[in-house]
Amino acid sequence: MIERVRVAVVGVGNNTSALVQGIALYRQTGSLVGIRRQEVDGLGVGDIDFVAAFATSDEKIGRDLTEAIFLPPNNFPRLDCELPTAGVPVTRGLVDASEVDRVAAALAGAEVLLYSAPSGRPATARAYAEAAHRAGVAFINTTADPVARDPELIERFEAAGLPLVGDDLASQFGTSVVHRALLRLLEERGLTLVSSYQVNLGGTEDFRNLVENPNSKKQSKLNALSTADKVELAPLGYLPHLGSRKVAHLNLEAKGWGETAVSLDVKLTVHDPSGAAGVNIDLIRLAASALRNGQGGDLAEAASMLKSPPGTAI
Repeated sequence: MIERVRVAVVGVGNNTSALVQGIALYRQTGSLVGIRRQEVDGLGVGDIDFVAAFATSDEKIGRDLTEAIFLPPNNFPRLDCELPTAGVPVTRGLVDASEVDRVAAALAGAEVLLYSAPSGRPATARAYAEAAHRAGVAFINTTADPVARDPELIERFEAAGLPLVGDDLASQFGTSVVHRALLRLLEERGLTLVSSYQVNLGGTEDFRNLVENPNSKKQSKLNALSTADKVELAPLGYLPHLGSRKVAHLNLEAKGWGETAVSLDVKLTVHDPSGAAGVNIDLIRLAASALRNGQGGDLAEAASMLKSPPGTAI
């Protein structure tokens, strides 16, 4: 029987809620709905155990992980499954870089550290990566903050035999994935792009944070698009009544044969945390498998699941 992956998570928000609940749902039902890869190197969707969790919210610290994921401001809905107590109390996260050793000690027994805190805190993201390195743990950065694009950090993780994966998720079926596919389709069919834009609206705390700290996210979104010079990204919009839903509007203006006009408008509505969990489940298993095989540094197989893998702009 394969050994389950032992995961520590930073950030007990909506994305963690979707991941924790989803793993429980798939274990109980055996459903394959919404799963991209049933197995990764023998590891199934249910072969994940959470062994540590870090947060900065006073309301969540000390609570069991399976209780904390439902506390405000989290607003991802409850899935139709039983959620046994995890036996993992949420620990206070990093306050500043001086606490790296404390976090590294708390990672004892973990194989993978999933950094799922809000974007816009690059120093904090780097500090957690340092804690993972000291603890001998693989690190996954799901945020737009540049961590896994740093050549020096990649080299250190590679030398230690520790996977370093990131940066920023390309959601399972999100705006960047759809936009990129449409731009590629225009090119494949011989049309000439004139202009394009995307507008993203959401109601999660991550959206609220990104409205206040938009710079790294904007660059990461542009990294995901092949024709970024003709694409405009409207400022993100935070609308609390949307809850965990994201609503995106895409427009493409192009010219076809004879320079005749082509115009396309698309509206996409998804639960944003589900899109993150559907990718995180694969990244966790890839990182764990690489760790167990002694493969450190960047994992090329993960690049298609990221907006800003190594080599893209910071």
